[in-house]
Amino acid sequence: MKMKAARLFGPNDIRLCEVPKPAISEREMLVRVRRAGICGTDMRMIRGGYPGISPDTPRTLGHELSGEIAEVGPLVTGYRAGMRVGIAPNIGCGICDACIRGDQHLCPNYEALGVQTDGGFAEFVKVPEQAIRFGNVVELPDHVSFDYAAVNEPLSCVYNGIEQCPIRAGDDVLIIGAGPIGIMYAQLAKLAGAGRVFLSNRSAGRLALGREIDPSFIALPADGLKERILEQTGGKGADVVVTANPSPEAQQVAVEVAAINGRINFFGGLPKDAQIVPLNTNLIHYKQLIVTGSTKANNRHFRKTLQFISTGILDVGKLVSARFDIDRFDEALRYAGSSQGIKTLIAFD
Repeated sequence: MKMKAARLFGPNDIRLCEVPKPAISEREMLVRVRRAGICGTDMRMIRGGYPGISPDTPRTLGHELSGEIAEVGPLVTGYRAGMRVGIAPNIGCGICDACIRGDQHLCPNYEALGVQTDGGFAEFVKVPEQAIRFGNVVELPDHVSFDYAAVNEPLSCVYNGIEQCPIRAGDDVLIIGAGPIGIMYAQLAKLAGAGRVFLSNRSAGRLALGREIDPSFIALPADGLKERILEQTGGKGADVVVTANPSPEAQQVAVEVAAINGRINFFGGLPKDAQIVPLNTNLIHYKQLIVTGSTKANNRHFRKTLQFISTGILDVGKLVSARFDIDRFDEALRYAGSSQGIKTLIAFD
């Protein structure tokens, strides 16, 4: 049996193909994909390629996915065909120190669905034995939609960021970058108890989208950000600063606008040609700043944010801006790259 899949063959060479439906072993499962989100990571992989991906070894992208189990190997327990599931994509080796801590996303030999192995931009995805054994597959409550479950993956990455760089009750939080991650970060910052959340971006349209999600967000244009945040905070600066974009300049500004005893999270990774960033480390020293970073998410993060969604304490309904059938994948990519909306999903109905 054949299925449709969006496969990357190299830089700027992604094609909608017909490929064989994956066959599973006795310890694997096959999931019928219902939703798969287009992520900034997908866009970067498409533009720049990825190690191991070539015309001879193409790969199906898509790591933000949800669906229903189509087949279960006879030695798989705890799951059944027809079960609605969300899938955390990061799969560790299970035996290294990071995995034993529960941080399989930091495993030196980790693999992710849609990155190192075939992912969710296809009608079916094979879930390997390790992912099943390590708890990457999570049953969805009946009231949690496939849309919400697909959005949960980037949300879990944001939750990891908040764990690495805690937000305390009443904090002034500045998030630089109002893309999907920045807006999600702003939502979780409010949930964590932030007093005020400032959202900054070069695009007025992005800031407007953020305020549609929550009118309490305070929009600050990128131009003159340092002066604007100091004015808003009486000259103190922000208690927490998050760089939710791939910008060296944002990292430099973060150190300048953080308050005394402030915390900074470099969430957004930088391009390879801009990885070395000059920072005024005296500001870190004299203001007693804590500067950290965060990347990806583990299975505990994934389950925790799914709980936020399930219990209704976090509304992710407005995060989904558009859905496209797999046949319109090129159009979906253009929309996702246009900054018109927040999350763009590939829908298999």
